[in-house]
Amino acid sequence: MAHIRIGLLLSFVLCSSCIKDSQNNDGDWAFHGLNYEETRFSPLSQITKNNIGQLGLDWSIDLGVKRGIEATPIVKDGVMYLTGPWSVVYAIDLKSHELIWTFDPEVPKSFGEKGCCDVVNRGVALDKDKVFLGAFDGRLIALDAESGEKIWETLTVDQSKPYTITGAPRVINDKVIIGNGGAEFGVRGYFSAYDTETGKQLWRFYTVPGDPSIPFENDAMKHAASTWTGEWWTFGGGGTVWDAMAYDTELNTLYVGTGNGSPWDRNKRSPGGGDNLYLSSILAINPDTGELLWHYQTTPGDSWDFTATQHIILADLEIDGKPRKVLMQAPKNGFYYVIDRTNGELISAEKIAYVNWAEGVDLETGKPIETKFARYDKANIDIAPNFNGAHNWQPMAFNPNLNLTFIPARETFSNYGQDSTWVYNEEGFGTGNGWNLAIGTLPSNPTITDEKANYYGKLVAWDPINQKEVWSVKQDNIWNGGVLATASNLVFQGTADGRLTAYDATNGELIWEADLHTGIMAPPVTYSVDGIQYLTAVTGWGGGYGMKNKHTDVLLPGTIYTFKIGGTQPLPSKPEVLAKKLVSTATPLDENMVKKGESIFNRFCGTCHVVAETGGGVAPDLGYSAVVGTQAFHEIVQNGIFLPLGMPNFGDRLTEEDINAIEQFIFNKADKSKIE
Repeated sequence: MAHIRIGLLLSFVLCSSCIKDSQNNDGDWAFHGLNYEETRFSPLSQITKNNIGQLGLDWSIDLGVKRGIEATPIVKDGVMYLTGPWSVVYAIDLKSHELIWTFDPEVPKSFGEKGCCDVVNRGVALDKDKVFLGAFDGRLIALDAESGEKIWETLTVDQSKPYTITGAPRVINDKVIIGNGGAEFGVRGYFSAYDTETGKQLWRFYTVPGDPSIPFENDAMKHAASTWTGEWWTFGGGGTVWDAMAYDTELNTLYVGTGNGSPWDRNKRSPGGGDNLYLSSILAINPDTGELLWHYQTTPGDSWDFTATQHIILADLEIDGKPRKVLMQAPKNGFYYVIDRTNGELISAEKIAYVNWAEGVDLETGKPIETKFARYDKANIDIAPNFNGAHNWQPMAFNPNLNLTFIPARETFSNYGQDSTWVYNEEGFGTGNGWNLAIGTLPSNPTITDEKANYYGKLVAWDPINQKEVWSVKQDNIWNGGVLATASNLVFQGTADGRLTAYDATNGELIWEADLHTGIMAPPVTYSVDGIQYLTAVTGWGGGYGMKNKHTDVLLPGTIYTFKIGGTQPLPSKPEVLAKKLVSTATPLDENMVKKGESIFNRFCGTCHVVAETGGGVAPDLGYSAVVGTQAFHEIVQNGIFLPLGMPNFGDRLTEEDINAIEQFIFNKADKSKIE
């Protein structure tokens, strides 16, 4: 453990049984979504449309890391708790603007290749005198909030399997709840509750059934098994819970979003069809017992990576003249759902983006009305949205005064089809030979002819009562950050091209921005210290999309930027851009070796790297890499000299000839790119 104590007396009591009194009446941001309803709507209103022109940088801390930061900072009693890459925790004194302590769980760097989407972490949970961390390698860790010392840790996964934790825990009724990821690599999803004092497991809920020759854990699993066919358990099944949770204090109900199938294509994992419960579902759970109360499945028999792990918001709305307790979600599949959270009844569902896999959602059955080609079983088809979704993990925000949800959405589509070479294997993205089971790539010759199909980001203001868009702002890039709403009718969002922006919540007018020169994924937060309202945004580009793509000239280190009215510190200057050129070789290329290299690249390298395409993101575009064709490339791939940086060591799986083949593939693609 790498642990540094710099020193500050921290004292607070955060009582999970006193939720109504503690949910941000004091100006803190003490919960992941600001409150248990996860609205991300702050009552603070010192920063307004009238004075936002005076909003300036007050302080910043360079964390010195160049991987993805997706965490929501937690703020309580003048201290900020933030996680960075490799699940490192930082505690910052908000008055001195200095680090109090850091905690490094020392995740083995070899675990990096077990994750689909970078070694990110979305934050900690705070309860009483403890900070709770879900580490990337599957450990749940309790830290002393004052000192950063470890109190206990519990291993929540079988580390022989490709499980990871990237989501933030939640604390409910003296229980800390955590799920995991790994559906792309072939695992069985679940989430669990642990005692906050001891770390003892109290209950576990599996999201998909296991081997039916073994007694099912509960009636919910027995029922779920009737919706699967074949030998799905040999593929893991999927359904991992890697992000969304919300809690109703009045109903004492925990709402959890589940993930996609493993493998992606239902034709492979469940060849006889079926809904495949509880994939891509919202589960209502009794948090005291782990008992399933009801479920709603957004995408039955998911075949597109349409997870329902996206942000869940709870609200009370008047619909058709009647007050309704609702749950709202915009999962990947392109629809915005309003559901009665007392019983799981679907109230409404409408498209927030271009969708061609389904015509709509049947309000009687609650199921999507799929188009004839949606299952891509007879031909390769361009499907909208794609695996990135019309909305992904980046949180929404809900303004209850305007009854508007602000969604970091996008228009996407990709080519899906059957991989004729697919054979199940226990390693590799998609549990297949390629980087995923479906082709899942941007088409060079789109088959979609509808003029509405496109590829761009957008910030959408959505009316959940009338289920319609009120306004939207088009953005060049799809991977923009999460959203914050405030009582002064402002909407804040960081962008992939490095800007922190503020919009008028009533009409979508851009009224302020600060150029931070590196991509922002994490959602901004606002809080007050000594009566002053602050706005914090954390930069740090990465994640699954950011591993291959970037939308700023260079990637700067992850940095905490904090603004206030009257802030006078200078913003970062634009960095110098170094020229790059494509690799080349004088050695003749062998067509068979090129083909072999492409297969190996797709299986082992393609999760993180591209060749002569985007220029790369966190992971370099190997078409521009100076080490390709040198002994250094072999040292990196076969001997693991970059393992401390998270680059896997493939020496136990790839031969010298394999690595030569990869290089030939890279040279060949770079040469073709020069011609094009």
